[in-house]
Amino acid sequence: MNNLNLIRGLFLIAIALVFGTTSLTYHIGQFNRSGPGLFPLLVSCMLLAIGLVTVVRSRFVPPVPMTYNFKNIAVILFSLCAFAMLSRYVNMLVGIVALVFCASYAGKTYSVSRNIKITAGLIAVAFIFRNLLGLNLPLL
Repeated sequence: MNNLNLIRGLFLIAIALVFGTTSLTYHIGQFNRSGPGLFPLLVSCMLLAIGLVTVVRSRFVPPVPMTYNFKNIAVILFSLCAFAMLSRYVNMLVGIVALVFCASYAGKTYSVSRNIKITAGLIAVAFIFRNLLGLNLPLL
């Protein structure tokens, strides 16, 4: 079972099932008056569908061998920890910038202009979540 596509699909299915079954413990409601469990249930159903398509597709495409790059795993974990610490003790804008610029070291190429565009997009999403959805995010 050294097929990256199959393992990716199975992992997506597992995540979808965990969050989908957890969302069933909350009130679902209806589409016109949704409860707190409806959104996570819908997202997990979509993730489950993507996982199933990925598993089926893995049977028809040539297998991709699975490799591990521990440096990239460490870079991603460090960037997530930096985001969490900076968001808590400074503010979330600094955390977003650190997350994007640190995590991009795990890629094959490093582009400052691409990082600035991604950072701007994530900051815009954070402001939308705070101002339109009313989430309490420590942006400033």
